Amino acid sequence: MFLETLQVGPLLANCYIIGCKKTNKAVCIDPGGNPEKILNVIFEKGLDLTHIILTHGHCDHIEGSDYLRERTNALLFIHEKDKDMITNPEKNLSIFLGRGFGLKEADNFLKDGDNILIGEMRLEILHTPGHTPGSISIKIEDLLFTGDTLFAGSIGRTDFPGGSYSMLKKSILEKILPLGDEIKIFPGHGISSTIGEEKMTNPFLR
Repeated sequence: MFLETLQVGPLLANCYIIGCKKTNKAVCIDPGGNPEKILNVIFEKGLDLTHIILTHGHCDHIEGSDYLRERTNALLFIHEKDKDMITNPEKNLSIFLGRGFGLKEADNFLKDGDNILIGEMRLEILHTPGHTPGSISIKIEDLLFTGDTLFAGSIGRTDFPGGSYSMLKKSILEKILPLGDEIKIFPGHGISSTIGEEKMTNPFLR
């Protein structure tokens, strides 16, 4: 498996490019800005981008999506409960940053338990609401891409429209922590961690 992490956009969201080394098929998780930089990595590594998956619909995780779709013919996926966010500048919060934008509608809508095959990689979709109603985490082997649900040392904000602190805690406690201490966490912002490390040190999980 090929994995590249890029910090993109003004809020430095983590964008992940994951490729199957046997087939060169690839997925981009959360292309939140600087799409030219993302595309350069894809081309330099000889990857065939077939999927773009958004962990949720906030502007700092979605902004480069249409640029990549237009240049690669990749399909855009988001959870069905966040589908209206990407087309609406108020719901995706971009209007409040002074540069409101909306994307074209997603190509497919996800739900909990979905599995997506990209080359020989299997992506398992976990619905982990709380930061937004349609927030998801994406499990690939022993890697978990948590979006803005769980960070190293922190958890996602719940003071935006559609956020719920109780739902966020429930998602973490019931969907993420049971996956096992050895699972590596790749969040929407900041450094990576493991579930075991977060159980021991994250003050929000005590």
